[in-house]
Amino acid sequence: MYLGIDVGTSEVKVVLVDPDQHIAASAGAPLEVARPHPLWSEQEPDAWWRAAQSAVAEIQAGHARELAAVRGIGLSGQMHGAVLLDSGDRVLRPAILWNDTRSAEECAELERRAPGSRRITGNMAMPGFTAPKLLWVARHEPDVMRRTAVVLLPKDYVRWRMTGEHVSEMSDSAGTLWLDVARREWSDTMLAATGLERRHMPRLIEGTAASGQLRPDVARAWGMGDGVVVAGGGGDNAASAVGLGVVADGQAFISLGTSGVLFVANDGYRPNPDRGVHTFCHALPGVWHQMAVLLSAASCLRWAVHVTGAADEVALLAEIEQVDPAAAARAPLFLPYLSGERTPHNDAFAQGVWFGLRHDTDRAALGYSVLEGVAFGLADGYDALRDAGGVVRAASLTGGGSRSRHWARLIASALDLPLALTEGSAVGAALGAARLGQLAAQPDADVASVCAPPRTIEDIAPERVWRDALLPRFERFRALYPPLRPLFREATT
Repeated sequence: MYLGIDVGTSEVKVVLVDPDQHIAASAGAPLEVARPHPLWSEQEPDAWWRAAQSAVAEIQAGHARELAAVRGIGLSGQMHGAVLLDSGDRVLRPAILWNDTRSAEECAELERRAPGSRRITGNMAMPGFTAPKLLWVARHEPDVMRRTAVVLLPKDYVRWRMTGEHVSEMSDSAGTLWLDVARREWSDTMLAATGLERRHMPRLIEGTAASGQLRPDVARAWGMGDGVVVAGGGGDNAASAVGLGVVADGQAFISLGTSGVLFVANDGYRPNPDRGVHTFCHALPGVWHQMAVLLSAASCLRWAVHVTGAADEVALLAEIEQVDPAAAARAPLFLPYLSGERTPHNDAFAQGVWFGLRHDTDRAALGYSVLEGVAFGLADGYDALRDAGGVVRAASLTGGGSRSRHWARLIASALDLPLALTEGSAVGAALGAARLGQLAAQPDADVASVCAPPRTIEDIAPERVWRDALLPRFERFRALYPPLRPLFREATT
């Protein structure tokens, strides 16, 4: 048996998987995000560990025998978060998360200090990445910076609690702006640009390699035996790709989680950062990937439920599905930039916008516009990805938002891209982590067999009538952002 632990933004998910890739059990524990100031997003690292323990305990209550048979554990997690530890491994401040955009000015400073940063990292400096956060800490919290001995990513903090080891792997580390992504090793140039050295960094391994063994006290608490291997694992999107079988050149998926992601696997390093496309290492050796990232996706739907007074997401989706084509054509346009934006705009100051409100605009129309705006944001990123050389013919759809068939059809039509809904799509990252745990525990296992695509439940084809209706609205959507860009900055400075 194998366990996958996914340290997300809204919850920690845990899945128990048998050697034949069947999910025997799953559990989750919620997390809260603190926003003490505008543009800030933080979490307490210990909350991740408590949530992981809670989710494992839930599985243990009903599947103790299967849990006792676990031989490998994999980790995945939200990327880019900065966990700062002192020389005694004490947390120095709340973790600054991926959707925190306070360090926009530090991005320009980082690229000034390291003119070759885009060549080394394959990516444009963006506030969500880890390195600019450390420049912000150095400027605004110099005592914290002085005391920082180790910088960890969120899942790697949980790893430390599990194994006592400071270790990371290539896919998550590629999102720090400290990794030489082509060479798959720390860059002394990028570290020096933030006042750090290799001694501040965890040891690097591949996602399929063993990072250590579960500490005896943790193994006893979880009802496991000795010698349980903990794999390197992967960043949440790379782990989702492993769970979905997106491991070979040209394979792709779209994630509708808190953020939205279009992910394409590559058999080589193909950077093109100028339009905000990410180029990272995959969680498998010798594989890379490209991503277009929308910072707010399913989180927009949650927000819409709150502001419209809908009972819950299911209730609002039911109202949206009743919107007829004529009403959809009159619906407001929605810019889904509630947390700023990455691809293609790289604008930490971008904000959400409802444009075109009328007296007859009702809750269903507002909800429809939110789903459509997220679909258009993904389509915008898809265009940037194709400009960067990404070739996609079909994609799997995963994440909490994938539960809505209506939203899936809207996205397929907006992108003119066939989508596949697969088994286990709602736990893709945790499943991928479990698969990486299996590969670490069985180094001779066949990667293609372990990382096979799950069974397809339903194919979602683009609908021509929908696409024809969406295209003119997409053009208006794209025309809204450019004149608003300077106003966004003025509104937040």
